[in-house]
Amino acid sequence: MNKKQKITLARIIATVLVVGILVVLFRSGLVWDEDEISPWIVALSYAVPYLIVGYDVLWKAVKGIFKGHVLDENFLMAVASVGAFAIGEYIEGVAVILFYQVGELFEDYAVGRSRKNISDLMDITEDVAYVVDGDEVVKVDSDEVEVGTIIEVKPGDKIPLDGVIVEGSSVLDTAALTGESKPIDVSTGTEVLSGSINVTSVIRIETTAEFDESTAAKILDLVENASSQKSESEKFISKFARFYTPIVCILALAVAIIPPVISGLTTGDYTWSRWIHSALTFLVISCPCALVVSVPLSFFAGIGAASSKGVLIKGSNYLEALSKVDTVLFDKTGTLTKGNFKVTKVAPCSDLLNENELLKYAASAEYYTNHPIGHSLIEAYGEDIIKPEDVEQIGGQGITAVIDGHNIAVGNKVLMSNVCTNNGTDIPDIDDVGTLVFVAVDNTFAGYIVINDEIKEESYEAIQSLYTSGVKDTGMLTGDEESVAKDIADKLGLTKVHAKLLPVDKVTAVEQEMASGAKVAFVGDGINDAPVITRADVGVAMGAMGSDAAIEAADIVLMDDDPRHVSLSIRIAKKCMRIVYENIYISIGIKIVVMVLGFIGMANMWFAIFADVGVLILAILNAIRCLRCK
Repeated sequence: MNKKQKITLARIIATVLVVGILVVLFRSGLVWDEDEISPWIVALSYAVPYLIVGYDVLWKAVKGIFKGHVLDENFLMAVASVGAFAIGEYIEGVAVILFYQVGELFEDYAVGRSRKNISDLMDITEDVAYVVDGDEVVKVDSDEVEVGTIIEVKPGDKIPLDGVIVEGSSVLDTAALTGESKPIDVSTGTEVLSGSINVTSVIRIETTAEFDESTAAKILDLVENASSQKSESEKFISKFARFYTPIVCILALAVAIIPPVISGLTTGDYTWSRWIHSALTFLVISCPCALVVSVPLSFFAGIGAASSKGVLIKGSNYLEALSKVDTVLFDKTGTLTKGNFKVTKVAPCSDLLNENELLKYAASAEYYTNHPIGHSLIEAYGEDIIKPEDVEQIGGQGITAVIDGHNIAVGNKVLMSNVCTNNGTDIPDIDDVGTLVFVAVDNTFAGYIVINDEIKEESYEAIQSLYTSGVKDTGMLTGDEESVAKDIADKLGLTKVHAKLLPVDKVTAVEQEMASGAKVAFVGDGINDAPVITRADVGVAMGAMGSDAAIEAADIVLMDDDPRHVSLSIRIAKKCMRIVYENIYISIGIKIVVMVLGFIGMANMWFAIFADVGVLILAILNAIRCLRCK
């Protein structure tokens, strides 16, 4: 609870205590009889708690009048409470503002803190670059490097600007850009993007873009500006007050003026006091206390129900938006898949080796590797591997080594073609989906190994439960290869798939869906997902393993990274909105009936209290249903 909320709570508690003391003093008869004390003293006594709890509402109403926003909820609350004081119902006047402040406190607490500046958390840009100047390497600010400059990037450093490798070969971690945990091999002539991390060797790059035009800077710009393109849901109370407030005020004014004027013209007795009293009673009856408390309370209960299931919804407007979602798009790695690589197939293609031997040679060749693919081979073998000799890393192709006196080559198809050329071995075309690792023994092709990112067990159920929750389309936006993406999409039953995407492309894909009229939720976990999470109608982030940038950019955070909770959140949101509308219909319906009775003189202050406090209690009891979720 922030400082403002604590102050509001303190004001509410102080008001309740003061009113309780005044009731004991004046109305119980134990100390004084209210009828024996000056009405001014009683009125001023109740004005103290009224001002304690309601001064800000009165001030907002006054400011709204000067700014032209006269008929808002603050104005109606002010008129209704002052009207209660005018007809001598002091406790009712205090209660009107008190209940309103309780509702505001619930809503403020539910919404929580405002979103922080995302760019401060996105650590993907590199502020300095190392420029090659003859035989020296000079450190300069990245924004001072011109296009065509040669820069040097050491292992472990981020690439500061987009460019082309002119010297060296290495492995790059592009997870910050593509979200894919699979590093890529690069060598001379390869285009590289800023924000990527150099993993293994020193490389030199000729820059092709200035700092402001490089990929990492564009991602930052997308995150900082995408939020301005997202329309926020208006408060239900404000929507309702646009119509309700002017109608109520006009009717109350009509009650105060028209009957006495007609009576005066016909009988000569204008009876102003009676009809002004009726008009003020009418305003008390019309006080939207049930709405201003039950609507935010319904949202608060819905947010609380989601929190109990490990889902953080950052505000009531996001809950409302989530209830309207009909298309859910996912990132792949870390969201639908586990984000770690596993050997899924070992396929000997000759009598040279069996499966265990093929895997043993492949794992042994990767003994010194820093590459995740190599680690997955070593983990899959799971036995004592043989320390290789004469290891040679061939950039962009793989590794050669001597193991047990045999020349072993482990890498891609290009490497196989090079080492097996002289013995006429044909490298077959492989249809398996995933990362293919080819193995040759003594320059003869021996087989291949398939490595894939594992699909989360929960992902299958997550997609199916979305359809049962009313979602029409599901899809995947990924930086991975199209064959891998399509294979996963087919297994999970996704209706749409977009592959080989950079963050800019993901934003474009979401905008295309939104342009077609779809209400889109995007679920992701990486820094690269922050722009598209921000741009979607509803952005969802994985909270356990997700990046700080994605979590801060998101409207909803799944604290345990379970994709099944996306559909759970949608069901909670729809239930919450259904209850919100029920409360609106109940509150308006009962009030209209009682207001009509008040208009014709058949409703006194007891009816007014029922229309206010009674409806409030009914609405609160209904709102509490939001706390229950299966």
